[in-house]
Amino acid sequence: MRCLPVIGSTRDSRSSWRRKTGRDGVLAGVLAIGLLVAGAAGCGGASADDDVMLELTPSSAALAACMPNATLDVAVTPTIDRAGFDRFEIRAHNLPPDRTFTVFLLEQAGAPFGAAEYVGDFSTNKNGDGQNTFNLIVQEAFSSTLVDGHRVRVDLNQVGVWFADPADDDFCLGSGSPVTPFDGDNEAGVQVFNSANTDPLPAP
Repeated sequence: MRCLPVIGSTRDSRSSWRRKTGRDGVLAGVLAIGLLVAGAAGCGGASADDDVMLELTPSSAALAACMPNATLDVAVTPTIDRAGFDRFEIRAHNLPPDRTFTVFLLEQAGAPFGAAEYVGDFSTNKNGDGQNTFNLIVQEAFSSTLVDGHRVRVDLNQVGVWFADPADDDFCLGSGSPVTPFDGDNEAGVQVFNSANTDPLPAP
């Protein structure tokens, strides 16, 4: 029984993210209910209806024009009550090939981004496809810091993705493109995708 939906290789297959149940007769209905109940028990109560799906979009018109067929999608499966973390799966298609990208949870999807949490990396193959799954707190993610002597909480319910290498965006933006600090070595390219055009991740 799957706890995380499967993402197809094209936009037309996104319906496969949503679990489907057959309705061919009473017996099929009973079996379907039994499978759903068993799946809920096996997955700590998480179901496809609990999953949060985000379709990220290019961070600028220039990047969108350079990657007309690129797609980047996120599926979050809440398992924190059972496992102490959630599952965050990211899937990429038709991005620039043979590159590494960094993933962040953000206060704001676009610049200046606000508080940010480095989640992890994923890499694309020669076809520009890539995938990774991270185990972390997502739906209760927040930053806590001091502002004027008072502790302030900021929810991190947006997603942003950066080119990990400053040179990896040169194919689109040229060799003079900005170097940003969104990588572990403090040198990354520009933000390539974000969640600005989707609903934010649910607040706690």
